[in-house]
Amino acid sequence: MSPERFARINEMLDNRQPDLTLCLDKVHKTNNIAAVIRTADAVGIHQIHAVWPDIEMRVSGNTASGSQQWVNTIKHYHMDDAQQAFHAQGMQILATTFSATAVDFRDIDYTRPTAIILGNEHDGVSQEGIAAADQHIIIPMIGMVQSLNVSVASALIMYEAQRQRHAANMYGTRLLDDTYCQKMLFEQGHPIYAKACRRKNLPYPQIDHAGQILADANWWANMRSAEYHPIDT
Repeated sequence: MSPERFARINEMLDNRQPDLTLCLDKVHKTNNIAAVIRTADAVGIHQIHAVWPDIEMRVSGNTASGSQQWVNTIKHYHMDDAQQAFHAQGMQILATTFSATAVDFRDIDYTRPTAIILGNEHDGVSQEGIAAADQHIIIPMIGMVQSLNVSVASALIMYEAQRQRHAANMYGTRLLDDTYCQKMLFEQGHPIYAKACRRKNLPYPQIDHAGQILADANWWANMRSAEYHPIDT
């Protein structure tokens, strides 16, 4: 791994915001999913959630977006499962929907742990998603159209969250656990070796402070061999 790539991956890890996330509520168009994930990566979101109730939607919702290697997607069959995950992290839950209690999305404090539910292209946020929210939010509009594309709406909200968090100096301090960071440094810094590890069922090695692989002679011997046969210990 080059020093430049090592530094860039570390910078990304230092700026990830594990307490800020999105929940795509039955969003299934691959171009929209890819666009949302791309923006999530750009603002430092570590993972997003997706509620896909059936297998067909899960298949159509898969995308090979390059951003997916940097942003994890947690899939749920039911909104209740996503809601429980957000509550376990102490997150406020927001839903984009028109309601009597909805407020301008810019009036929210995004420096708090936050999950943002966004609906699909046809129906918007489901009734389950609306009920799960602590607060409804809207993007004010003064034209003839009544809603924005989900990828555009999510980008506006994510960048408002990024603006607030940047002003509060919430970026630049690593919050992710070391095991995950080591995994990312190896997979993204040494992709050929990572692929070989998965094929041979070899454990991932550690990455040192310069981005190089730390492994013993047995690991390297197994890496160079045609097949890996675990050694009893």
